[in-house]
Amino acid sequence: MNIQEYFGRISYNKPHKDADLQTLRAIFQHHIQSIPFENLSMHCGEPIELDLQAIYNKIVRKKRGGWCLETNYLLFWALQELGYDICILGANSYEPAEKGYTAQINHILLKVVIKGEPYIVDAGFGGAYQMWQPLMLISGKDQPQVPGIFRFMEDNGTWYLEKVKRKHYIPEHSKNDFPHTPELGNIRKIHKFTLEPRHIDDFQELNAYLQVSPDNLLRKKSICSLQTTNGVLALVGWTLTEMKYNYTEDVDLVNITTLTDEEVEKALKDKFSIELENKLVP
Repeated sequence: MNIQEYFGRISYNKPHKDADLQTLRAIFQHHIQSIPFENLSMHCGEPIELDLQAIYNKIVRKKRGGWCLETNYLLFWALQELGYDICILGANSYEPAEKGYTAQINHILLKVVIKGEPYIVDAGFGGAYQMWQPLMLISGKDQPQVPGIFRFMEDNGTWYLEKVKRKHYIPEHSKNDFPHTPELGNIRKIHKFTLEPRHIDDFQELNAYLQVSPDNLLRKKSICSLQTTNGVLALVGWTLTEMKYNYTEDVDLVNITTLTDEEVEKALKDKFSIELENKLVP
């Protein structure tokens, strides 16, 4: 495992002498625009191992992506190699359908401390709720980024992350030119977490469970999403969504296409640079 090979994978070739915020931001941006959030292994009959060497081989050498446990663990390794003060945290995702947070921790994220200031770094949420820059761990402060405004709220040692949503303009769904907001309310809760440091072994059971549990979203749907320079690409099942952030003021442009099985394989190659070894069952 070689940090230069990782840099090659994420197309990062700037100096990185200092473990500072500027370098962290640059590496993070390259990481999320190069490494897709994806669970395709599960839909190709491949086991997902929560082992650093296996993750490195898959993402760096085979040019694949991974889900939060994989992509954030790889990022943890890289930042640790570069001398960052970093630890792993565990979060409970918000489930809109249930109108609540999961009972069990089901997400991994990272805390990085630079010059005494803590930041949250998470390359593994994917889709439109993926942060583009490290977020300062401050309660109640709006932190605007290209995808939207992120905000932490802290209550009695538990931290809550939320995002202010923009309106969506979907040309083929539009009877008129007025954009619409798909859900009521413009705040989307993302997850909650505490600052208790975790070890990767704490997530082994979760990694195994998510691969066999029939009722979780990751088993029900094949997902691949990648952040672009101006938005996000997402392939869920046979549906390809291309979102352009802030297409007009406070409005995201959304294009949705339904693909055939053959087009799914082509889209993975052309848009996500993924070539699968085994047959995908979307």
